[in-house]
Amino acid sequence: MDPDTWLLLCRTVRFGDTDAAGVMHFARLLSWCHEAYEESLERFGLAAAEIFPTPTAALTVALPIVHCSADFRRPLVCGDPMTIELAPRRLDPGGFEVSYRFSTSGQPAATGLTRHLAIDSRSRQRCPLPAAINRWLEASNLGGGIQPL
Repeated sequence: MDPDTWLLLCRTVRFGDTDAAGVMHFARLLSWCHEAYEESLERFGLAAAEIFPTPTAALTVALPIVHCSADFRRPLVCGDPMTIELAPRRLDPGGFEVSYRFSTSGQPAATGLTRHLAIDSRSRQRCPLPAAINRWLEASNLGGGIQPL
């Protein structure tokens, strides 16, 4: 499977993504990061039920974000086409991070980062990453993926 099909995503900045000044609202960037992460997992072939625990799911591992950051390089306005490049990276057996590179018309627009830890959803103690996430991380590294920022 070509990593570009699940590590390179496209979208358009919508009116609801902007603030009163007509540019992307700063908080939207982190929301886009999480949406891109979820879409990447889906495109890779992992169902949400394999990754995200729900009250009725048998899953016991949660992957909370324990750190996030964003840097803004240029304004994004309504109608701008946008590419989001993801660069997942394992940190240790129980954690990983995803770097995000946002661009529009070939120009860098922003970067983001989310850091995730695996925890047992019942005890809230750290645990190893789920097998599905390990497959996604390994495939992104084997395919070359996008180089970390």
